[in-house]
Amino acid sequence: MEKYREYLPIIAGFLISIIFGFSFLFTKIGLMNIDNDPFHLLGFRFAVAAVILTILMIFGIIKINFKGKKLHILFLLSLFQPITYFICETVGIKMTSSSEAGMMIALIPVIVTIFGALFLKEKPSLLQTVFVITSVAGVLFINIMKGETTGNITGMLILLGAIIAAGFFNILSRKSSLHFKPVEITFIMMWVGAIVFNGISITQHVLNNELNTYLIPLGNIKVVISILYLGILSSVIAFFMVNFMLSKIEASKSAVFANITTIISILAGVIILGEDFYWYHILGGILILVGVWGTNYYGKKERTLKVK
Repeated sequence: MEKYREYLPIIAGFLISIIFGFSFLFTKIGLMNIDNDPFHLLGFRFAVAAVILTILMIFGIIKINFKGKKLHILFLLSLFQPITYFICETVGIKMTSSSEAGMMIALIPVIVTIFGALFLKEKPSLLQTVFVITSVAGVLFINIMKGETTGNITGMLILLGAIIAAGFFNILSRKSSLHFKPVEITFIMMWVGAIVFNGISITQHVLNNELNTYLIPLGNIKVVISILYLGILSSVIAFFMVNFMLSKIEASKSAVFANITTIISILAGVIILGEDFYWYHILGGILILVGVWGTNYYGKKERTLKVK
């Protein structure tokens, strides 16, 4: 059994990619049915996540203990993820196409690899670097072939903010894993997100004298489905797995899984929205998967050599 535990972070990485891949679709659906108000959608999303985690804690299903621990580390982490990242991602998705968003998010492994080398001294090998670039190239190839790289410049710059925030989050989460369990990190992240995003949205409603309409979107089944998916799967489950994965493997290796998100988002569009599927999707997908495999395989091989 011990032999197979080393594969758990990799399995988590693939599951995270699948969940996040569909999250673009549900974010779009949610925004279209909630007056394109990103803070309102984010407020509902993280409120659901925070409440569920609290219920699980009350019933003893998850164990959380912050006694004697330095919580300021987690509050700093939460500033980057979920606060900065999700503000930039949600607003950026609103201003660009899903493909452009996927292309920008593909740069996360590059940023994380750079940050990992600078702040964690996790210098990737030459082969790992080559495979990271291969994976990113697959995403860029898909989007360039689709001809959707001329969108809103402001939106692209905002998405760049999300990428940088994700880079800092990966570093801080890996450092935090030395002092906190993955579920403890996730718990603080969800509550910070719920308080901040609902605070912003409620303030906006008060200023517009529309506070009495705050819960009206919950009468729309599409909004409810989007919130449940984003709140339960994309927030509670996926972020628990993200923090677990970052506690087990290097930041540069874990970040490569973000590129599989592009494949999943394309499949979601083809299967659910009936979008077209072309040869370059297959070729780009192969490059992405080869990149993910190579980054993890040679990382594992390098660790084995060091042990010997």
